[in-house]
Amino acid sequence: METPVKDEYRLEDKVKLTLRVNYFSSVLAIIFGFLCIYALDIHEILPYAFFAYGVINLLNTFAFKSHSNLTVTYNITSVLGLLCSTIITLFSGGINSPFIFVLALIVFTGYVTTKLYGKVYLYINLTIVCLLYLESLPAYRVAFNAVPEASRDLFSLFSILFSVYLLGGVLGKNLLKAHHNLYKSRNEIEKRIKEKETLLREVHHRVKNNLQTVSSLLSLQSRNIKDEKMKTIIKSSQNRVVSMAMVHEMLYMRDEDLSKIEYKSYVKELSEFLVRSIKGSDNKVKLDIDIPDIKLGIDTAIPLGLLINEAITNALKYGFPNQKEGEISISIQQDGDNAYELRIGDNGIGFPDTIDYKTTNSLGLKLIHNLARQLKGSIHKDPTKKGTNYIIKFHEVGKHFNAVA
Repeated sequence: METPVKDEYRLEDKVKLTLRVNYFSSVLAIIFGFLCIYALDIHEILPYAFFAYGVINLLNTFAFKSHSNLTVTYNITSVLGLLCSTIITLFSGGINSPFIFVLALIVFTGYVTTKLYGKVYLYINLTIVCLLYLESLPAYRVAFNAVPEASRDLFSLFSILFSVYLLGGVLGKNLLKAHHNLYKSRNEIEKRIKEKETLLREVHHRVKNNLQTVSSLLSLQSRNIKDEKMKTIIKSSQNRVVSMAMVHEMLYMRDEDLSKIEYKSYVKELSEFLVRSIKGSDNKVKLDIDIPDIKLGIDTAIPLGLLINEAITNALKYGFPNQKEGEISISIQQDGDNAYELRIGDNGIGFPDTIDYKTTNSLGLKLIHNLARQLKGSIHKDPTKKGTNYIIKFHEVGKHFNAVA
């Protein structure tokens, strides 16, 4: 969620860096052009290449205010700088020209902008350097040195100063400032994330407490009811509330990634709670749980937990009557990126195939089918096994949890 803010800081820093480098390099190039004429006695090609770069690049920088396209501005600057630097290098000594190091600055600014541009300008500059070497050979020489012999040392000094000032005084200074801004923005973003995580953890904690309060109220209410059937209904409702409370409890107890829970631990804890709640501590029911280390979001965990709750409850109430011993098996296998297969069932007495969840009065059976549909899945009974066994294929839900209708 914080990525757009981070990208905004990066874009703003790139804009400032590009514009500042453009202004300084343009002004320095124009100054260097005048130095060529009045201090170095260079009147051919070189000063005009400096003037051309300085003036055109200033116009390019001013044009950014109208079109606001940083990519266009940067590439015009880079191509213009590449062209002028190559001409100046070619006519100031070729491969031996001190100005050749300015070509490296173009590669450096390319990598500052993006890795792709850096690579492109790196290979272009490597090609240019190789061509400059070939041009220095007597058989391929086409250019001449426009710098007079008496001015070459001074031209070398100005070229080195030009390169060092651009690299350290302009690029280095602005990169350091941009890095500081990014570091500051990253700390601010991390602070916001921690605040949101704390708030989210508190929300899960309070939801869990509220659900436990509801469960306690249902428990208190059931004590004053004499009708065993009504008492069983309230107990089932209480267990459904507990199954949802467990999800929120596990979420707020996580140290990281508060959006997902480790589902194996959740199913194990829920199953053991239901067995104790319905059959008591001294029971003969075994649990066979085979779930890999998968993490599911709350929008999937709650409806799936309710489905498992109903299947286990039905098995304990109807599959193993009169404290009969039995086994409940639960397995989940991943079947694609966000697709899963749940196999849940018991080896109890089962129920006839003639019972239809659409017409039956069993709320638990209706909930199992409706929850499977909510999970964008399919459900059918496995007739090859004893008792009641379901094969449920479902997908991780990306939308907010909706109540089962």
